[in-house]
Amino acid sequence: MDDIPLLRGLAEQIWRVAYLDVIPPEQIDYMLGWMYGAAQIALEMGEGVLWELAVADQRPVGFFSISLQEAPRAKLQRLYLLPERQGAGLGQAMLGRVHALAASRGASEIWLQVNKQNARAIRAYERAGYVVERSAVFDIGHGFVMDDFIMRRALVPPPSA
Repeated sequence: MDDIPLLRGLAEQIWRVAYLDVIPPEQIDYMLGWMYGAAQIALEMGEGVLWELAVADQRPVGFFSISLQEAPRAKLQRLYLLPERQGAGLGQAMLGRVHALAASRGASEIWLQVNKQNARAIRAYERAGYVVERSAVFDIGHGFVMDDFIMRRALVPPPSA
């Protein structure tokens, strides 16, 4: 819970750049308030959603959140990295951590939603073994929609001890 202000600050920085040419600024504002409000993050943490900071050079540079749904699936809800830290393998390392966490909790598959216009993220997920399962449009209120691909990837169980 102590990390909530830090998570919100990172989301604010990252989203303003990542989605600049993908969704309108009004939708960015709406989604940041909806998905990254302190109460929302606290609620998710209380419901068992795992939030984790990515740290490089002793400073937070990104984060992810993952929820374990009905077995054997997990959902990667968020994975974001500061723009200046992208392209150096840290995002793929974060995905590796996500996969290991999900598999260690019994998930055999992980899925996510990604905006259809977010070509950079789609390429990164494809490099990590994700495939597009289907397209979906979600009404998120206030006249906005999320026009996404649903992507999934099988997970390898951790080795037995």
